[in-house]
Amino acid sequence: MWWLPITFKDAVDIVLLALLLYYIYTVLRNSGSKALFTGIMTFIALWIIISQVLEMHLVGALLDKFVNIGFLVIIIIFQEEIKKFLVTIGSAERWKRIKRLFRDKQQGDQDDRHIAPILLACVNMARKKTGALIVLQQNIDLSAWLHAGERFNADINARLIENIFFKNSPLHDGAMLIARGQIRAAGCILPVANNPDLNKDLGLRHRAALGMSQKTDALIIIISEERGNISVAHLGEIITNITAEQLQDMLSRSKH
Repeated sequence: MWWLPITFKDAVDIVLLALLLYYIYTVLRNSGSKALFTGIMTFIALWIIISQVLEMHLVGALLDKFVNIGFLVIIIIFQEEIKKFLVTIGSAERWKRIKRLFRDKQQGDQDDRHIAPILLACVNMARKKTGALIVLQQNIDLSAWLHAGERFNADINARLIENIFFKNSPLHDGAMLIARGQIRAAGCILPVANNPDLNKDLGLRHRAALGMSQKTDALIIIISEERGNISVAHLGEIITNITAEQLQDMLSRSKH
């Protein structure tokens, strides 16, 4: 008989813990806190070895005190990452699929009509190498960022989007916010990601899109002014140089 019997429940417990740690590592890596996560895991490993394996009671008791308050410290340090984790749970694709089952068909058709002008505008701007930054609201309300730009309620129109991001337009440097089937604002300022591991070729638009995706669950489209490439940032990750077909698929699965 094996000296350490493991039941099916124990195996599931181990797998879930491994998946949770991997997810935490991925989130912290994208936010530039990978070294901090490594330090915390190293501290936990030392605490287990000293307290449980070597049974060094004096040092172990001191480390126990740190562990007791460590939970509150972690919440303070990683409050943005914890918020993103909760946003990810609430914005998971499976929940969106469930909501689609109960969504009114007319509302679904209306959402589909918004895809074509956004897609057409993005393809045209990419072809002309017109820089653009378009934020599509999902579940988290983006009203807090409206005040940083020019507010207006306009129907989603490809020509209007292109005119706003035309290089001589006063609003072309900021971000456009789209919510509830309307263009709500343009020329908005977004939070910039400070991840030192980001590709040095990514410009300010890409960093602003990534920063916004770390704070909200919005789907952000970036058009590169230098290369004419289309990129998308979502939930702390950025996908560069996507095709029109890939963008259409992402827009179809998003809530806008």
